[in-house]
Amino acid sequence: MSGLDKMKARILDEANQSASAIISQAQEQSEAQIEAARQEAQAEAAKILEKAQRDAADYAGRVESSLDMRRKQAVLAAKQEIIGEVIGRAYEAVLNLDDDKYFAMLEKLLEKYALAADGEICFSQKDLGRMPEGFTGRIKTIAAAKGGTLTLLKEAREMDGGFVLIYGGIEENCTIKAVFDSGKEELSDQVNRLLFG
Repeated sequence: MSGLDKMKARILDEANQSASAIISQAQEQSEAQIEAARQEAQAEAAKILEKAQRDAADYAGRVESSLDMRRKQAVLAAKQEIIGEVIGRAYEAVLNLDDDKYFAMLEKLLEKYALAADGEICFSQKDLGRMPEGFTGRIKTIAAAKGGTLTLLKEAREMDGGFVLIYGGIEENCTIKAVFDSGKEELSDQVNRLLFG
């Protein structure tokens, strides 16, 4: 082998060694970059996962709160419906009391609302038809005890039950419906306590 060949062989050998070193260094750098990118991707994925878990927990909490509110609203609506039905049945029961109990109740109502003045009282056609004997006298007695007078009007009013008092053109609605309506909140509270504690 000539000197030129030896020199070429040495240059080629040095070039191969240098290329091997460069390739090895490039591989190491590439692996380091890949590892750094992998670690960065894992860290980013962990952050994304953590945020997704937080968001899911927040959403689940909002859904649970919304469902709880809807459940409470449904329970409240059901309770109000039941209370309304109970009050409606009580109203019907009062209207359908036997005559003695019904007119005894009307006497108590009259004692509460009669004024110390001259006035008139009117009833429904149904109540005029089932009014017990002597009830007109009870009306006069109750009015007198209050310091006034009441005249029974024979003309019926359109109402379910109870009566209307008229003093000097001013009417006092003492119908059973008006009594129930005026005490609706109190009745609702009492029924609520009785039914639901």
